[in-house]
Amino acid sequence: QVQFVESGGGLVQPGGSLRLSCVASGSIPSFYTMGWYRQAPGKQRELVAVITNNGRTNYADSVKGRFTISRDNAKNTDYLQMNSLKPEDTAVYYCNKQPPAYDYWGQGTQVTVSS
Repeated sequence: QVQFVESGGGLVQPGGSLRLSCVASGSIPSFYTMGWYRQAPGKQRELVAVITNNGRTNYADSVKGRFTISRDNAKNTDYLQMNSLKPEDTAVYYCNKQPPAYDYWGQGTQVTVSS
């Protein structure tokens, strides 16, 4: 059974950067479109970045120009480079295929942006 494991979160000051990683515990098809999602306290989970199997990307307006999604199919790993972080980026970040598969959700990684 596939499950995604996220890492790289932490506490960072506004304007700082973090790089998140997502590893699949099992083998997943390389043709999957992958996404990074986040859920802030009291809010619904939202999709923030998407990458197709051929590297095409798309971003939510709130992170466009600041976040970069990438993938390494050989390593079954996806990344989210987050720059110019803002307090409103504070959330638990998850990765999953897009559209998401319920059974694939991992524990997420907490990102807190605060001075």
